[in-house]
Amino acid sequence: MSNDTTTDTDRRMLEALICPRSHETLRYDAAAQELISEGAGLAYPIRNGIPVMLVDEARVLDS
Repeated sequence: MSNDTTTDTDRRMLEALICPRSHETLRYDAAAQELISEGAGLAYPIRNGIPVMLVDEARVLDS
């Protein structure tokens, strides 16, 4: 088991999600608890272990 708040299985499930805007694979950022969409320039939050996959809830990435 890893020291992160998610298990390896949870990490694989998170990495299988795609961005609702760009339809690209997301990168999991364990430190920030976000799923990053490089293509859309957005970071989707993970709250209480649940990814919030709403564009309106995503943070715009710094350029």
